[in-house]
Amino acid sequence: DKEVRAIFLRLFAQLFQGYRSCLQLIRIHAEPVIHFHKAAFLGQRGLIENDFLTKVLNGMAFAGFVSERGPPFRTCDLFDELVAFEVERIKAEEGNPPKMIKHVRELAEQLFKNENPNPHIAFQKVPRPTEGSHLRVHILPFPRINEGRVQELLQEGLARSQGAPPATRGDKKCVVPAGPPVGTFSCS
Repeated sequence: DKEVRAIFLRLFAQLFQGYRSCLQLIRIHAEPVIHFHKAAFLGQRGLIENDFLTKVLNGMAFAGFVSERGPPFRTCDLFDELVAFEVERIKAEEGNPPKMIKHVRELAEQLFKNENPNPHIAFQKVPRPTEGSHLRVHILPFPRINEGRVQELLQEGLARSQGAPPATRGDKKCVVPAGPPVGTFSCS
């Protein structure tokens, strides 16, 4: 599944190459508003008549994408790196399937590492019970649960969690790289 995700990551990186150069941050409101210039993006890429990309840019998912990824100072990820730094590599790989597959596998490996940062921790699999194991006499039935004790444990846990400081992620924020301007891309 990581390779399929890597293919889609490349696809969207190709579709949205240069999108950051068409973003405008409007700071007249208490909360800054980010505006995306669709006409400039489509015009500079020569895709004004492209119905598919026009519909993608008009969709709610793209509006959410712009509001989430538009701020110039936030945590960067693999997609940001692809859009900013891998433009030429993706373009060069278009006619070379083995290189493209190699890049997809590299991206898939990076996605796997992002989701499993500690690969040395082994997950022990629990074996399935053997056939007929439920008929054995020596296995004791599961004990009855004391509802009062369960409620006590829940109340203790709630009391502890209310007094604890809120959990924060240690993501490192940085200035998002803009990448090359949208006018440098020719679409095929």
